[in-house]
Amino acid sequence: MPIIDDTEYLFLTTRVRSLENNMLTHDRMEAMLESGSAEDAVKVLQECGYGDITAASLQSLEQSLAAERQRTFEEIAFFLPDPTILDVFRVKYDYHNVKVLLKSLTQGIDGSNLLTEAGRVPVRTIQKAVLQSELIGIPSRLQDAILEAREVLSATKDPQMADAVLDRYYYDEMFELAARVGSAFLEGYVKVSIDTANLRSIIRTARIGKGVEFLRTMLFSGGNIDLNRIVETVASGASLEDFYGTSVLREAAAAGVAALQGGGLTRFEKLCDDAVSRYLSTARYVPFGEQPVISYLAAKETEYTAVRIIMTGLIAGLKPDTIRERLREVYV
Repeated sequence: MPIIDDTEYLFLTTRVRSLENNMLTHDRMEAMLESGSAEDAVKVLQECGYGDITAASLQSLEQSLAAERQRTFEEIAFFLPDPTILDVFRVKYDYHNVKVLLKSLTQGIDGSNLLTEAGRVPVRTIQKAVLQSELIGIPSRLQDAILEAREVLSATKDPQMADAVLDRYYYDEMFELAARVGSAFLEGYVKVSIDTANLRSIIRTARIGKGVEFLRTMLFSGGNIDLNRIVETVASGASLEDFYGTSVLREAAAAGVAALQGGGLTRFEKLCDDAVSRYLSTARYVPFGEQPVISYLAAKETEYTAVRIIMTGLIAGLKPDTIRERLREVYV
């Protein structure tokens, strides 16, 4: 395993600390919520560096967020000693693009507006791979994922089953990329992300009335919590709150149980994301190194989600309290 030299990240850590000053804080989110309109909320975002963001439509909002994400990736990449760290965050967009293209193929629709250049692989290259079976320029793990997902889709005609295949490859590759870096903090982030995905799978499987055999196909390896223990707990009907009682997902598990008893999923989804944010927050106390950079990249993803929730809510005319319930914890 490579050994990271923290001093190589000294300049980038300083840069990240400066960039954090422009991130959405609780006060800035409150200002957006109380602004009264999407147009006025945009002014707050512009003060945070979202120069080209617009509230003209949901599509224009997504384009603005995509541009902001790409700008962030490019700025971090310019100074990043190990580009593999950035790949850990970009890889999900490769798999997102494959999902969009497969669904477009099977449903006969044009999903090109949902594609993003935020991944490692150019959109055009992924289009050729999925639509024309030209795999040149596609990483080997992603090649395997595309081929298996296509086979499953052909056999089952079920896009959700193909998505499950792609999700499994995504988390496997994300874990492999993190392991190459040699950062215990990055590996910890990936593990808690996988734990969170598995808890979501437990709750969603239960809500649709599926059993443990189906659940096995929806769980991902590489997390902190052993998959066999998860399956045994669910099969036995033991308390999920007790099972997750000593983990960062304790509150999320309780909210998941409440959702299974007739409650909504909003609080559960929020607490799942908040658990990951709490793990990342420990990097605030690290003076320099890869940890603040990793936390910043993850926190920006949470920020984009917050912007999307607030802006779509305002565009739809929702009350501030309704929007507020859906917001995740922010890093700053």
